[in-house]
Amino acid sequence: MFPKHQKNVKLVQYGSTNEGRPLLAMFIASDENIGRLEEIRHNNLRLAGISSGSSSGSSSTASTATTTATATTPVIVWLSYNVHGNEPSSSEAAMQTLYDMVDPANTRTKPWLRNTVVVIDPCLNPDGRDRYVNFYNSVKGEKPDANPAAREHSEPWPGGRVNHYYFDLNRDWAWQTQKETRARVALFNEWLPQIHVDFHEQGSNSPYYFAPAAEPFHKDITPWQKEFQTIIGKNNAKYFDQNGWLYFTKQEFDLLYPSYGDTYPIYNGSIGMTYEQGGIGAGLAIVTRMGDTLTLADRIAHHLSNSLSTIETGSAYAQRAVEEFKKYFENSRANPPGEYKTYVIKNDNEDKMAALAKTLDRNGIQYGFGVKSSATGFNYFNGKTEQFAIGQSDMVINAYQPKSVLLNVLLEPKTFVADSITYDITAWALPYAYGLNAYGVTESIKPGSEGMAAIKTVPVAPASAYAYVCAWQSIEDVKFLAALLKEKIKVRYTETPFEAGGKKFEAGSLIITKAGNDRADFAQTITRLATNYKRELMPLTSGFVDKGSDLGSDHIKYMAPPKVMLIAGDGVNSEAMGEVWHFFEQQIGYPVTLVKYNDLGRVKLSDFDIAIFPGGRYMDFPSDRLQAWVRDGGKLIAIENAVGQLVDKKGFDIKKKEDKKDDKTGAKDHPTVDMVYENRDRDATSATVPGAIYRLTIDNTHPLGFGLPKYYYSLKLNDDIYEPLGDGNWNVGTIKKDNLVAGFVGQKSKEKIKDGMLLGVQHLGRGSVVYMVDDPLFRSFWENGKLLFSNAVFMAGQ
Repeated sequence: MFPKHQKNVKLVQYGSTNEGRPLLAMFIASDENIGRLEEIRHNNLRLAGISSGSSSGSSSTASTATTTATATTPVIVWLSYNVHGNEPSSSEAAMQTLYDMVDPANTRTKPWLRNTVVVIDPCLNPDGRDRYVNFYNSVKGEKPDANPAAREHSEPWPGGRVNHYYFDLNRDWAWQTQKETRARVALFNEWLPQIHVDFHEQGSNSPYYFAPAAEPFHKDITPWQKEFQTIIGKNNAKYFDQNGWLYFTKQEFDLLYPSYGDTYPIYNGSIGMTYEQGGIGAGLAIVTRMGDTLTLADRIAHHLSNSLSTIETGSAYAQRAVEEFKKYFENSRANPPGEYKTYVIKNDNEDKMAALAKTLDRNGIQYGFGVKSSATGFNYFNGKTEQFAIGQSDMVINAYQPKSVLLNVLLEPKTFVADSITYDITAWALPYAYGLNAYGVTESIKPGSEGMAAIKTVPVAPASAYAYVCAWQSIEDVKFLAALLKEKIKVRYTETPFEAGGKKFEAGSLIITKAGNDRADFAQTITRLATNYKRELMPLTSGFVDKGSDLGSDHIKYMAPPKVMLIAGDGVNSEAMGEVWHFFEQQIGYPVTLVKYNDLGRVKLSDFDIAIFPGGRYMDFPSDRLQAWVRDGGKLIAIENAVGQLVDKKGFDIKKKEDKKDDKTGAKDHPTVDMVYENRDRDATSATVPGAIYRLTIDNTHPLGFGLPKYYYSLKLNDDIYEPLGDGNWNVGTIKKDNLVAGFVGQKSKEKIKDGMLLGVQHLGRGSVVYMVDDPLFRSFWENGKLLFSNAVFMAGQ
């Protein structure tokens, strides 16, 4: 595809997908610069005050930016295409952009490379794209059918938007839960471009969208980042105007949630932007509502125009862009944003702390660990400013570092939302997501040591032990349990705390006895698995405990390895289903069988112990056959709006919480009387919850709450709340008053979300129903929900 003898390109494979497809990036530069890409990269990191040789978890960085003149430093323009697999026109445009940039005969583009390095990632989601393309090619006729009703414009479930595990990769930049994202963001952070564009498609009836973005903007976005978005937007508009193409700006796509392909680069010093071409489901051609025929060629032309326009503007403003980039990071190191200059994360749970450290490492955020001292700070969990002690194992994150903006965005307790109309969730603070208590401190405190604490050593379990006990307090313990069950080791757990060997074991602790595990390699297997999963086992020499129930008591429950069915297919929210699928396969390594909901009538239900229904819209749910299976001993786990579909169904005790109405309200007081049409979108937000954090009261004596404290921070995406379950059932997670912690909630929804049940367990015959009103595995970054979900699978309702 390249002109002959092309020398100014470098192709890099930076990773691969779950299905084995390569992830590729093409670097384009002048003949002079292509041979010194590494030098350019290192110099760019020095401009940011980052030593490219230091580890991201360390607090050592270059103290000052390089003195290299910014006038001779090329600007880096990074173009990312096709993160959503069924938005394919951008990958096609990427190929034409590449050709136009390397064509030596192209007198328009060739001068840009004198001061610009262009990076093209032609397809961020190859698995999703192939799913879409294979579908389309299998159903299209000899000629494209532009009628919107044609089947070629209607993808089957789950569609090509998502990756192999049905994750939306455009929501994963900061969390990096997916294989593709981790590889891509690692490469991105090795370069830190000055300009980044994420190319998308939207509904086929929409005109083109490009920056400047809509409100709300996060308050940490700089005036230059806003200004340059407008400069680029105006240059884009110039070419669209010349061609008579429709477009819009400053609407719908805001800059708040930190894990998008525009916001994540912005919080890392780039000019981050989203470009949206109308065309999802358009195939090769589709007739729009205006009666025009939108072709793939049209969509490619629009994306190509803005690809080249953005590079052109980057080149024209190269020196200013590099200077502002350098200034951005100088200010980050010298004057970090936000009220808090130090964050202290209490080491209440080593496993959760290690998981948080891994996320910080991947994002290049520096941290260390404290020395014994005291400080005054804002307590995330009680909302008070108080004095507290800093222990040697507590994580200390000083804000005076290159990534201080990203640090502030990810850890600030409450994100200021300037406009109630937002595109995504409005709360995500990592201490709540990980269930780790934290303090925000207004003074600068330097950590006493760098990097993550040394991994604890696991004692070798003696062969003569009567039983071994393992704590149950994190996803790492769940992984260990899954490994034991796969090795056919019989496991028990305690329903009540007990003391033995001078140590206290909380409810939920795993107990592995010799009894029932009559095998010659028992001790060796236990030791090997404990070592592999870094679990500390407490050997017991007797089943007679010091305090509490002995190991033969009926309070010590045998855990039969559950056979799990996960509902998939038409009607199921594919992303919600994918979170569960990914959790079982990639996180805990436990078998799960995916069953299409439409096939449920033909499935031998007795082959399964658990049926998980993610959020979705299910016809004839629950069927008489499914109810009979539950009554006969099955466990049904209903999540999100699957819960609501059980309301008023025979045998199910779940009831919607009724809104209180004031009978004295007259017609003149009706809220719609004074509504103004112009404000209709904003007025509609009064009954919305675009992602907010609530504090739940947890009954942690119930198996659904094992391993959790007496509270849990839940990410609510709707205002669903239910009446407490009746006698004989268990209300495990409740809101006893208005417990909003962070995020925007409309006034009507705020009044509704109080004094109700969000987590419950109902006994139904010999079986049970677990109600989880909020998604505990949301985008897989809500770390604290993973233990809660594991309780639902392995313990609750046994």
